[in-house]
Amino acid sequence: MKTSDFDYELPPDLIAQTPMEPRDASRLLVLDRYQGEPSHAAFRDLPHILRRGDLLVFNDSRVFPARLRGVERAGGRAVELLLLSRLGDDVWRALVKPGRRMRGGARFTVSDPSGEREAQGEVVSVDPSGARIARFDSPESLADIGIVPLPPYIHSRLDDPERYQTVYASAEGSVAAPTAGLHFTQPLLDALDSMGVEKAFVTLHVGWDSFKPVRSEDPAEHAMHSEYWELSESAALGINAAKAEGRRVISVGTTAVRLLENAALSSGGADVALSAGSGWVDLFITPGFRFRVIDGLITNFHLPRSTLLMLVSAFTGRERVLAAYEQAVNERYRFYSFGDAMLIAR
Repeated sequence: MKTSDFDYELPPDLIAQTPMEPRDASRLLVLDRYQGEPSHAAFRDLPHILRRGDLLVFNDSRVFPARLRGVERAGGRAVELLLLSRLGDDVWRALVKPGRRMRGGARFTVSDPSGEREAQGEVVSVDPSGARIARFDSPESLADIGIVPLPPYIHSRLDDPERYQTVYASAEGSVAAPTAGLHFTQPLLDALDSMGVEKAFVTLHVGWDSFKPVRSEDPAEHAMHSEYWELSESAALGINAAKAEGRRVISVGTTAVRLLENAALSSGGADVALSAGSGWVDLFITPGFRFRVIDGLITNFHLPRSTLLMLVSAFTGRERVLAAYEQAVNERYRFYSFGDAMLIAR
């Protein structure tokens, strides 16, 4: 298996720059996991596609306003930080621009867009990846100072930051949205409730490495960074019950897949043995992986050569996924975070 096996051609104009309004007006490509041609629907058609008793698993992580802008204290030059992960109460791992000026000992001031609130910080060190370890003097104010970061391929301004949050987001901690959930509206969730589709909520805080391409031709050489996850007792019991009763467990997004399959492995690898817990996951799912929990997946269309495309290919087969992507391109589906969606299930 080579990284280039997961490449495909995408016209740049199919990269969605703005979210669809309303959320559930996006398109939905429906693909049987094992056989047949894709069919096409609207996302709001889910109540007519899913079955009574299906269990949808949602990632309820909320995007943290992790992009900070300010100035370097020594020279007054503009700097920008993207907080990646909290290492302590006042210490963060961050990407910094321009990096060449922000070495160990460099001090900076970041402020909100209005300039009314600010915080002081210092670069403590540079880690092997090039990210900075930064300490802030007033970490409690960062949420009021930062702005919600958008993926690097989105160049349009987002007027309403809540459009890069799911309607059920509650546990703040991600630097990127679990984008498969962006298509759901509250009326759509209510309609699914009414028809007997069940829900479970889990938490996995998405890191910026979701957008990191696999540079090596051998995917085994790619380093996955850990992301924090939590699985509640009620969610574990609900998922175990659905599996025991032969009902479908459908993950809303690849982040929930990684959490669930990691939890199954942590529970000893049994098919129906999830236990509540929390921790850090760096699971890299590639073709050949044996899925123990999920029977279906709702997901957006992912970047070429990405770990997310490899995960989807592991679930339903590389050839089927790339053929479906080719059809999506021909049908002019919208791609990536603000784009359209796929439903893959048996």
